[in-house]
Amino acid sequence: MGIIEILAIVVPSALIAASPLIFTALGGAFSERSGVVNIGLEGLMIIGAFSSIVFNLNFADQFGGATPWLALIVAMVAGGLFSILHAVASITFRADQVVSGVAINLLALGVTLFLVKLLYDKGQTDDATQTFGKIDVPFLSDIPVIGDIFFTNTYAPPFLAIGVAFLVWFIMAKTPFGLRLRSVGEHPMAADTMGINVTKMRYIGVILSGALAGIGGAVYAQALSPNFYHATINGQGFMALAALIFGKWHPLGAMGAALFFGFAQSLSVIGNSIPLLENIPNVYLLIAPYVLTILALAGFIGRADAPKALGTPYVKGKR
Repeated sequence: MGIIEILAIVVPSALIAASPLIFTALGGAFSERSGVVNIGLEGLMIIGAFSSIVFNLNFADQFGGATPWLALIVAMVAGGLFSILHAVASITFRADQVVSGVAINLLALGVTLFLVKLLYDKGQTDDATQTFGKIDVPFLSDIPVIGDIFFTNTYAPPFLAIGVAFLVWFIMAKTPFGLRLRSVGEHPMAADTMGINVTKMRYIGVILSGALAGIGGAVYAQALSPNFYHATINGQGFMALAALIFGKWHPLGAMGAALFFGFAQSLSVIGNSIPLLENIPNVYLLIAPYVLTILALAGFIGRADAPKALGTPYVKGKR
């Protein structure tokens, strides 16, 4: 097997594994740049995965091939609404943001498993018939070498995720909204004196994080797992949070870190198809993403500067 054939297997698999992490890490960027720690990304992904699969199962006959894309919108709304719980607890009631995020994770898993049992009378949903299948990108797949690696027999969500990453970077770096969002995460009192509603901006940041994490969960459920059960989302939210920290709370840095972690995740799926890895026990490939996550954070966490007001509730008029 030549290098081109190996890359043609590795790259599409790595990109689709990275896509949920990219969406979720970008959501975390909105929340944490506004000053609110969001450990609950895992739970928000769970809500997105569950709502997308349920929508897919119920409306596949009506919408056909468009069902997975419409399910992303449903998951986005569900994730955004569920994240309001975290916003209310951590912003309005000034609860410990880490504890609130952990509660979101536990609540999301408990609620979805209860609803799965209630709706399907078993521990998991049925398999979705309309999922994100592989495609050949028109025109681009005809490009020599590059077309074979990146645009042939690949998935559509990664291209959307990368596009959204650049859009989020532009919003945060180049727009008044992005400046206001970052200001309430760095120095909320100064932002308040300039007439910026700190509470409003933080609510928006948390809700956007829920919406994007919901999309991340929906992409994972509909591309990498055809159904929903208790372990459909199993650590991906925490890995996305690690990608955000590894990327220094920068949208494009988070995207790059998510691509790195996605590549590591893909090895557990395609490792047996690659000559260099076929003799490595599968258990080592399964733990590789988590080991690399720990090593990456251990090596770079000291150099990553978090937003200065991250995790600190804002009380108007109090220093």
